[in-house]
Amino acid sequence: MGAERIQETLEDVHYPEGDGRPVAETEIHRDNLFNLLFALRHFFEHRPDVVVSGNLLIYYVEGNPRAVVAPDLFVVFGIPRRPRRIYKVWEEGKGPDVVIELTSASTRWEDVGSKKGLYEALGVQEYFLFDPFGEYLSPPLRGFRLSAEGYRPIPPQTAEPITLRSELLGLDLRAEGEWLRLVEPGSGRKLPTPDEVWAAWKGAG
Repeated sequence: MGAERIQETLEDVHYPEGDGRPVAETEIHRDNLFNLLFALRHFFEHRPDVVVSGNLLIYYVEGNPRAVVAPDLFVVFGIPRRPRRIYKVWEEGKGPDVVIELTSASTRWEDVGSKKGLYEALGVQEYFLFDPFGEYLSPPLRGFRLSAEGYRPIPPQTAEPITLRSELLGLDLRAEGEWLRLVEPGSGRKLPTPDEVWAAWKGAG
């Protein structure tokens, strides 16, 4: 088969925009995801080369729509920020730099097993897992950083509440009960959630 025919065949492949799976396991998982997306998008709002997204299908092998993963939240540095219906690694030139997964009953084995191996192979530099109910992970917040030998655990900044530093995001991730908060290391300021922004706006009025 010639190169032109191969290219035509690849272009004919259909990459679905949805996988039929729910966006979140519980309301707590959903609200954590929304809070993190809101906070990170505003934190990087002046960086047009930073993409913050979640539950978007990432296809990582051209021509194979079964080679797909949908992180709860991911951040990519060095590519243009624009709306995407799906994410094709071969077109973007790279995969995610940071991934955060909210572990649940239906995803716990994937999150610490096959997904961890896949993210390592895709070159995800930092991988964080958070279990809002503390049912499946101990401690409930874990992180891994990619090294020449593969993923290595990220040591905690503090044990109680457990806090892990993301060197790429320039933020600390802190487990506060059922909530995963993002904290500026220098000031200790928490990035606000939508509810906190709304409360401050009402208070100012």
